[in-house]
Amino acid sequence: MSRYFLLSCWCCGLVLLLVPLSVGAVDLDREPINYSTAPPHNAVERLQERLDAGQAKLSYEEGTGYLRSLLRELKVPLSSQMLVFSKTSLQRQRINPRTPRAIYFGDDAYVGFCQKGDLLEVTAVDPQLGAVFYSLSQKKSAHPHFQRQTDNCLICHASSFNQGYPGHLARSVFADGLGLPLLASGSYRIDHTSPLRQRWGGWYVSGTSGKQVHLGNLIVRGNPRPEEIDNSANINVTQLERYFKTAPYPTPHSDIVALMVMEHQTEMHNRLTRAHFQTRLALHEEAEFNKALGRPADYRSDSTVRRIRSAGEPVVQYMLFCQEAQLTDPIKGTSGFTEEFVQRGPRDSKGRSLRDFDLKRRLFAYPCSYIIYSEAFEALPAAVKDYILRRLWEVLSGQDTSKEFAHLSAADRRAILEILRETKPNLPDYWKAAAAR
Repeated sequence: MSRYFLLSCWCCGLVLLLVPLSVGAVDLDREPINYSTAPPHNAVERLQERLDAGQAKLSYEEGTGYLRSLLRELKVPLSSQMLVFSKTSLQRQRINPRTPRAIYFGDDAYVGFCQKGDLLEVTAVDPQLGAVFYSLSQKKSAHPHFQRQTDNCLICHASSFNQGYPGHLARSVFADGLGLPLLASGSYRIDHTSPLRQRWGGWYVSGTSGKQVHLGNLIVRGNPRPEEIDNSANINVTQLERYFKTAPYPTPHSDIVALMVMEHQTEMHNRLTRAHFQTRLALHEEAEFNKALGRPADYRSDSTVRRIRSAGEPVVQYMLFCQEAQLTDPIKGTSGFTEEFVQRGPRDSKGRSLRDFDLKRRLFAYPCSYIIYSEAFEALPAAVKDYILRRLWEVLSGQDTSKEFAHLSAADRRAILEILRETKPNLPDYWKAAAAR
């Protein structure tokens, strides 16, 4: 599975495979979503406003164009660099194992770069619209301008893999020496629940994982079955120069920890987007029924309550790392991403943060997603956000001890609860009740 796509038809180096259109896909351009026509409000739009007002400037460099400057303006760290060599982008002709595509990410933006590429591919996480896709020409200009992309990107980004909603999809595939994915050999969709042995096909991976085998750094010949692959020679690689020339890239790394964080983050954003859209659609349809039937405007049917619950529960479970793949050996990156990542975000009075890593048994020390602090979470419709916060409280306070959350020890629950109480503004009053049992 030589390549770990991130479903971003062309944006950000996220993957574009041959993804089927969604059956019964959501009509994103009808009320109340209006995806293509609603004005976006996100990090890219804010940067464009500052560029237009002369309050920011993108500097051009030979070889990488606007890349470094754009990353600085979007607060995307260079240490997040990940390199993918499968041909899964708008600029697929520029991607192969010798000239992989570079992807960078921050909390709310992703940037894709190809050597000698015509453009930079950018995705912003929009609080109201989910993933919004842009391109930025790599031709030097006095007035750089982001071009929003809709139809081309949504062919993949709003496919059946993402239930018809705009988002990203991380995939691992087998790729050959040209970077072509060998679809007959299969592929995997990747998030934090995926075992390492299925991850990173088609990606370069720098870092160590002990005896844990993965599919990174693997170029496949023929059409092997997954069980026939022995990739032990390509794990625990700390120098990628043996595979390709790293000098044209800002850093020589494709950090294993950055890959793991990105996998978690993209699916977390996807679930927030689905919860947001599904709730807005449910409430919009309820309002129309209420008007037609002469019911009070605030009437809430059992059906709508169930729809909101169905939208929110997947967020709760993923946010608390249900079914996370367990690690059996320590993970260590090479780029400095691990150290840089933990410096961002709030800490409680005991110095703890949801960004603190474990990397021995699991990804994070305190398994609750840091995306809870994001604009996307804050912008959720009140009905589903209230549901999610209530469910988080029930689990963390020890009221819900169901098997789905059995991976959370009493100490885990108590620590997460204490961290959120001190670092997450505007929690409901009931969060101030006694700590978890």
